[in-house]
Amino acid sequence: MARPNVIVIMTDQMKATASHLYGNPFCETPSLARLSEEGVRFEHACTPHPLCVPARVSLWTGQYPHSHGSRRNETFMSADAVHAFDVWKGEGFHLGLIGKNHCFAESKHLALFDTWCEMGHGGRPAGSHTKGMDWVRPVAAIDAAHATRRDMPAISPRFSYAVSDWPEEDYGSAVIATQAARFLEEHRRDPFALWVSFPDPHEPYETPRRYWEMMADRVEIPLHPADEFDRAPERNRVLHAILGIEEDPVEHVEGLMAAYYGNVRFVDDGVGRILDALDGLGLRENTIVVFCADHGDFAGEHGMQCKGGVFYDALARIPLIVSWPGHVTQGIVDTSMANLVDVVPTLLTLQGLVIPASMHGRPLPTVTAATPRDVTFSEYGAGGPPFTMDDLRALPQPWGRRALMRTLRWREAEGRRKMVRTREWKYIHDPAGSTSSRGDTDELYDLRADPWEQHNRIDDPACRDVLADMRLRLADWSIQTEDARPVPLPESSYYILDADA
Repeated sequence: MARPNVIVIMTDQMKATASHLYGNPFCETPSLARLSEEGVRFEHACTPHPLCVPARVSLWTGQYPHSHGSRRNETFMSADAVHAFDVWKGEGFHLGLIGKNHCFAESKHLALFDTWCEMGHGGRPAGSHTKGMDWVRPVAAIDAAHATRRDMPAISPRFSYAVSDWPEEDYGSAVIATQAARFLEEHRRDPFALWVSFPDPHEPYETPRRYWEMMADRVEIPLHPADEFDRAPERNRVLHAILGIEEDPVEHVEGLMAAYYGNVRFVDDGVGRILDALDGLGLRENTIVVFCADHGDFAGEHGMQCKGGVFYDALARIPLIVSWPGHVTQGIVDTSMANLVDVVPTLLTLQGLVIPASMHGRPLPTVTAATPRDVTFSEYGAGGPPFTMDDLRALPQPWGRRALMRTLRWREAEGRRKMVRTREWKYIHDPAGSTSSRGDTDELYDLRADPWEQHNRIDDPACRDVLADMRLRLADWSIQTEDARPVPLPESSYYILDADA
């Protein structure tokens, strides 16, 4: 039997709870429900890093950022990285990317792809060219439909959103889905590995009117205590001061959320079109489909929008579905802990291929014979100096979007924050912060009693044993994953001891 094809469908900045499958009360995702019914949905999947580039590099290398080195949005995959497309190219697969890249930059990596149709948040990147197939929609129409995203209206100092009326088929999410369907038609007789990478629902928060209206009267703004950040770590308070939405009129916040969730549904419809193409072409039973996100978005949780360097589930927990009808169990929800670094090892296992020794990730349970795991990890920062409230106060107010962008690279690089999460508890520690004069606070959340993570239990004597256990788990992980790249060992003859020698 030929090795199965692979499609990894990734959405950008979609938190798990943006879908009704993960408890959202108003945003239904019927195509993801269809995919879940045809496979396994992982209830507790996390990103290895809640930022675009590090998460995407982690996905394809199967490594955590502290080993692959891509810890900021400016540090793309290194030239010597071992990744999934290396393996698939060696097996003769036709390789494709349709949508957002934000991962591969080295010419040796780009040359691996046979099909390349890149689409970013503002449409086609300047100076970009397709490879292997042309855009299925007129380029001029695609560019015109992204004009609003390139000049968003000023709604608030903190955020912007837009509702627009361009031809729906020319928006990025529609073009990407159409392009993917055409790819499948053209390569239905080839073994292929395709990355379908939707830029939505990441900002700019602009959505076609039809999708915005689906959500406009249904969105619910999450509540949070007014004093939530009084005792929070300084890094959390800084982020809230920049991204907080309490000062904005409710109708503007609801409009923003309708745009975000409208784009979630827009992506979901695109997923449905890809599944329809697979079914129509008779490819479904020989194609493994994975749906995931790189990281999440606050979307109103903790009184914030967008994202930043913290580990609330709104940012760290992601949707993850693995489907291969006839070969993988169907309609099951796996409640063990999972991570984006596990996706490629899972795919390679299902294909009968060898997992590179450099990968931290391991095959996922339920879809393979692997043992379930009860813990997973995430991290943020490159060891840079902290960005404090005093630093923020040096900037003019109102802070909002202007402060967000002005401080972006500083905040992305600050500290070496690490998260360990089980189904019941989450612990966050910054070894860089704890040894500095700042000495920022650690975080410990009881996810059963406090699923919204609004009460830090780090100083609660009743949690002393839990805290010790979580710290030990974090230390073990840090040690086990420190040296990811295999070091050449002596030849086997050196391990044979001869008493006469």
